[in-house]
Amino acid sequence: MITGALRQTGRLFALAAEVTRAVFRRPFQFREFVEQFWFVASVTILPAALVSIPFGAVIALQVGSLTEQLGAQSFTGGASVLAVVQQASPLIVALLIAGAGGSAICADLGSRKIREELDAMEVMGVSPVQRLVVPRVLAAMAVAVLLNGLVSVVGILGGYFFNVIMQGGTPGAYLSSFSALAQLPDLYVSELKALVFGFIAGIVAAYRGLNPRGGPKGVGDAVNQSVVITFLLLFFVNMVMTAIYLQIVPPKGG
Repeated sequence: MITGALRQTGRLFALAAEVTRAVFRRPFQFREFVEQFWFVASVTILPAALVSIPFGAVIALQVGSLTEQLGAQSFTGGASVLAVVQQASPLIVALLIAGAGGSAICADLGSRKIREELDAMEVMGVSPVQRLVVPRVLAAMAVAVLLNGLVSVVGILGGYFFNVIMQGGTPGAYLSSFSALAQLPDLYVSELKALVFGFIAGIVAAYRGLNPRGGPKGVGDAVNQSVVITFLLLFFVNMVMTAIYLQIVPPKGG
């Protein structure tokens, strides 16, 4: 079991390296990239906006209650905004891309594999990785970066509404605490997380789609496995990136 897991991990990293190299090869499948970008965006924009509202509200309510107990109500806005931008927003985007876009990518590639379309492409001298995988991975990364901004804005607005309206906070205190605690690297690390998470979601979905087992049922199993594996990798990578960021970038005023 351990040997099989290590073998699968090695093949996953090999596919990631091959995709990275193929990005710089010509010809680039721009039409396929645009189509996949539009598809992934169309299935994730509305759910991301709807999910980010309760996420921002929950964070604002929880942080507001905690700061009230500590007597630091003036820092509610900054703390909730940092939580949304640094942690909640990239994870929401990544989970939606993995669950909606990634599962569709995996199912599409898996169905092509069992119909032997990918084998036919290789016989004709066409690389399935460059032709199909690279545009899908780049589309997932691009949508993740752009969607991260949308989720951050909606989450902040939701947190602002619930903090000011539900908890009786003042707009001035909310905004001043945000400017006192937040800094530009917080946005940078958020976008970097979204980019990396989009890459991971695309690579895992493509890998499981290229290696289904047992016909149509195997494709369905591969889709479920791709989502679960992506979720596990995302939380681990998020922990590592957060720890590195907190060590490299000092807190504002620290």
